[in-house]
Amino acid sequence: MIGYIAALCVFGSVEGIKMLSQPTASPKTVIAEIVALNQKCADFWHSAHGWAPDEAAELLARARLDWQVSLSETLEMWVSDDCHPLDSGRLILAWVNLGALVEGTLKLLFCVYYCEYAENTEALKYAGAMDRKRGVPEEPDGINFDKLRKFLLKIKLFADEANAVDLFVTMVQHRRNAIHAFKDRDLGTIDDFKVAVADYLWVLKRLEARLPYPEHAKS
Repeated sequence: MIGYIAALCVFGSVEGIKMLSQPTASPKTVIAEIVALNQKCADFWHSAHGWAPDEAAELLARARLDWQVSLSETLEMWVSDDCHPLDSGRLILAWVNLGALVEGTLKLLFCVYYCEYAENTEALKYAGAMDRKRGVPEEPDGINFDKLRKFLLKIKLFADEANAVDLFVTMVQHRRNAIHAFKDRDLGTIDDFKVAVADYLWVLKRLEARLPYPEHAKS
């Protein structure tokens, strides 16, 4: 446990990762990085007993982190030249794909840091993630996208960039929810989607760099 906390302290602040709102890398390169990072997370965190606290390890053991990898690989379906132009149905599915990844990444973060998550009563109440009947936190692997977003915003994990990240997460959430829509809503364009995928990579890099791995404790 000492090593886990030491790693947390070392990686509590991460600098040098820039927002990719104007991506210069090709979509395939961006997606390859996303796949690699989510594969790294899945490989380590699906069996974190003996490293992560017991509560966190149990949550992570039942998480389908392998689906995060598969969904990362699926992103290429929407940016492939063979798929252009995307009709509305496929663009909605593209946003659903990205939304699932954003949601899963936030759940991974809060499961890894479950103890800190469960102790932050103020943020839990702000997010509406307290079980009102029992007076205990809802487990992070079961709360919805909006509660995850509000919790992230409240804890100001991204400091000065918190509002920009919240706008990104809200946009992805809104467009992902078009899968349930009957009335019209803005879906953006395939170019908007490509930028959002690059922005997700930025968020993923930032959050993955905060996860406490054993090698970080030795730094």
